[in-house]
Amino acid sequence: MSRITDAFKDKRVFIPFITGGDPDIETTEKLVRVLAKAGAGVIEIGIPFSDPVAEGEVIQAADERALKAGCTVDKLFSMVTRLREDVTTPLLFMTYYNAIFGYGTERFIEKCVQCGIDGLIVPDLPFEEMGELLAPAHEGGIEVISLIAPTSDERIDTIARQSEGFLYCVSSLGVTGVRGQLGGLAKHMVERAKRVTATPCAVGFGVSNAEQAAEIAKFADGVIVGSAIVRLVAEYKTASEQPVFDFAKGIVEAIS
Repeated sequence: MSRITDAFKDKRVFIPFITGGDPDIETTEKLVRVLAKAGAGVIEIGIPFSDPVAEGEVIQAADERALKAGCTVDKLFSMVTRLREDVTTPLLFMTYYNAIFGYGTERFIEKCVQCGIDGLIVPDLPFEEMGELLAPAHEGGIEVISLIAPTSDERIDTIARQSEGFLYCVSSLGVTGVRGQLGGLAKHMVERAKRVTATPCAVGFGVSNAEQAAEIAKFADGVIVGSAIVRLVAEYKTASEQPVFDFAKGIVEAIS
């Protein structure tokens, strides 16, 4: 059983996202520890990218800040290596395929294995084109997380059947960002996926508070929160540990 699969055993899982290197690598490292302490079951670390097509304004701005502060892929690999000295929570990189391809796919996977990354989320890599990434990832024990969205309708069954780790269910159309209402599309996707797979289903894109998280947890196995946390980091910068801990703790308590 993988570390990611084990995280979902007998409980609802909170999956926070933070942008690596925002406002700096040192703060990101502290935030990962804080999120693990707050009870996050899996933690996503975004590799900042110059053209993050799936991201809204909040995460786009965080990517810009991180890149200007000098964040690199190698610095994030080193950070994860340090975290693995005491953090056992599953860690994922969320990145765009250009970043992986530019680094060298096999070399990138090798570094993920060496530092202790458990999985990858690559939102701009279509399911049908994952072959080049899946082979080295599976060889290294890295799980590649598949995404389904409201527009995936006829492909949901196919993607769900071959999913691993957890299935990332995009709650609504558009890019990431805080939303006041999430609608019923996510529930429909999760119900459909669960008819064909035992892979846990986690819902993200737009979940921004404990009340929304509690509603999602009624039908999903996990709740993903990104922009709301990144917004706290933007506000509090290097002093964001306590605000992020308090927010994360509230989500964990809401879905437990």
